[in-house]
Amino acid sequence: MNLRKITLASAALLAMVSFKTSAQDYPVLDPSNIDHSVRPGDNFFKYANGNWLKNNPIPATETRWGSFNELQENNYKALHQLLDDAAKNRTAPKGSRDQKVGDFYRSGMDSVAIEKAGITPLNGVFSRIDNIKNINELIAEIGKEHTEGIGTLYGFGVSPDDKNVSREIVQFGQAGIGLPDRDYYFNTDARTTKIRDAYKEYIPQMFMLMGEPEAEAKKDGKDVYDFEVKLATASMTRVERRDPYKTYNKYSLQNVNEVTPGLDWKKVFASLEIKNEDTMLIGMPVFFKAVAVELTATPMNTWKKYLKFHLVNGMAPFLSSKFDQARFDFYSTKMRGQKEQKPRWKRVLSVVDGSVGELLGQMYVEKYFTPEAKKRMQELVNNLQETYADRIKNLEWMSDETKKIALVKLGTFVKKIGYTDKWKDYSKLTIGNVYVTNIMASAKFEYDYDMSKLGHPVDRTVWGMTPPTVNAYYNPGFNEIVFPAGILQFPFFNFKADDAVNYGGIGAVIGHEMTHGFDDEGRLYDASGNLTNWWTPADSAKFEERAGVVVKQFNNSVVLDTVHVNGKLTEGENLADLGGLSIAYQAFKKTKEGHSDEKIDGFTPDQRFFLSWAQVWRANTRDQEMASRIMTDPHSPSELRCNVPISNMEAWYKAFNIQPTDKMYRPADERAKVW
Repeated sequence: MNLRKITLASAALLAMVSFKTSAQDYPVLDPSNIDHSVRPGDNFFKYANGNWLKNNPIPATETRWGSFNELQENNYKALHQLLDDAAKNRTAPKGSRDQKVGDFYRSGMDSVAIEKAGITPLNGVFSRIDNIKNINELIAEIGKEHTEGIGTLYGFGVSPDDKNVSREIVQFGQAGIGLPDRDYYFNTDARTTKIRDAYKEYIPQMFMLMGEPEAEAKKDGKDVYDFEVKLATASMTRVERRDPYKTYNKYSLQNVNEVTPGLDWKKVFASLEIKNEDTMLIGMPVFFKAVAVELTATPMNTWKKYLKFHLVNGMAPFLSSKFDQARFDFYSTKMRGQKEQKPRWKRVLSVVDGSVGELLGQMYVEKYFTPEAKKRMQELVNNLQETYADRIKNLEWMSDETKKIALVKLGTFVKKIGYTDKWKDYSKLTIGNVYVTNIMASAKFEYDYDMSKLGHPVDRTVWGMTPPTVNAYYNPGFNEIVFPAGILQFPFFNFKADDAVNYGGIGAVIGHEMTHGFDDEGRLYDASGNLTNWWTPADSAKFEERAGVVVKQFNNSVVLDTVHVNGKLTEGENLADLGGLSIAYQAFKKTKEGHSDEKIDGFTPDQRFFLSWAQVWRANTRDQEMASRIMTDPHSPSELRCNVPISNMEAWYKAFNIQPTDKMYRPADERAKVW
């Protein structure tokens, strides 16, 4: 599923509901957070949040700390209690929801058993890898591991065909590297070089933990790294992958071998247990062409070492402490700056949610989510949708022909709020007392579930996130906006707050998700979810010109001394932020408070609207985490997500009397306006 997620944006997002756990008396817009030593027009983010930033340092277990994390902590507490209660229930019937959730959590918390087992739970896979004798057996093993949820080399899944979303189709994409992005292998700046050097040490470290002598481990580590460089060289950049037309490449089993000579796709299909299918989508044909070459060019021993490393690297968090700690030291500490591991219960909680999330989700919504909350959220979403329609009708740059189709798409948005109406059936999943076994069993279950979709109509009721997830997304294939229950809560919405605060927070986030349907990627999908160009050439050119202004603004933004934001990588999220905030402001101006000048805590309604927007993005972030996000995250840094959109809005200039001498001031002819 091609989800447009907004991690912490989402946060601001959504929370407008009445959760039973909400702290309704918490100050929703606390004036003490404001740093009056900073002029609003010089840095609104630091003006609105400066004192909060000073008083809320990043905990050792985190790489960033902000409003989103505060919401997450509230959620953790609720889920922790549910899991503890389930784990204590030793009398739950075998196969029941409570038994599966409780035993899974209990097995993950049994650190003594996990330590004793060490790496032995993977011995069966190691044995299979050791017995590989030729290319056909190599292809078979890689496919077998995918069916077990531990696959590497390439990405694989089943999802709707972008150009025929009524049909499920098998899809392949690039993968197989151990660093977060291809650019880590090639960029020459000091930060990236340091991480790359650390990774070159990490690979042999894992081989030594597997029992190899140091000299052999270093040689194997170098061979694996060099092989990954070849995969990275053939991989598309993240910016290139933002073009859905570039990643839409359909082939039949009959003609695909002409594109990737040397890679027998019939054997690939057989290894993945794909039956009665003769077509596929390959996101990155050049990558698979390179894989085909390496099947014969790379020695079989290197292939085996590569598979073993990635098996252990992927499973390390669930093995004994020496593997877990080694992975944490590299990926979390050296790469992202995290100083300490999260408590074990939080880590296991995340695994349970990721493995049997709809079972845990049922328990979660039963206790914490109310029908009234869902109804209230639906009302607010409808309000924003109506306002967006008004804005489209009044766009001066879009033709009536394109407006008509845009309004149809907006009007047919599917709105999913809280949790699914059709829970996943886990009756075929068996959960026992061994943590790694449970993880692999749930991964196998998900794989089989995915494969079961082939040959059947697309089920548009499915969700891409579990109910407790603190996030939200837009899915262009289903033309839907989705707000899981986990994010619909305090501190991002409060019934006692005034409209300015709620529209500046959740309202802007709802508008953000809606705008994703019309960002640089979402606009290429029609109301049914099919990838098709419904724009006139002239309107498309006008959109790209206006969107280009936003790209340029972020390209010119600097973080971490000389590091610039990648405006093209973050284009979709930046457009959604600007559109979402603009839509929310217009919707706010329709309210009674929006027509008023009455001050609260010394601030006008418009000022409170923008202050609410700013507090959504309050966060301290470690430098290592910031550098990693700049390379891999389609979201811009929090400070820029706060400051850049408002610098394009005349209402903000008026609300805070921003002058040409202020640092954030943009001349009117340089301000961006798209939606």
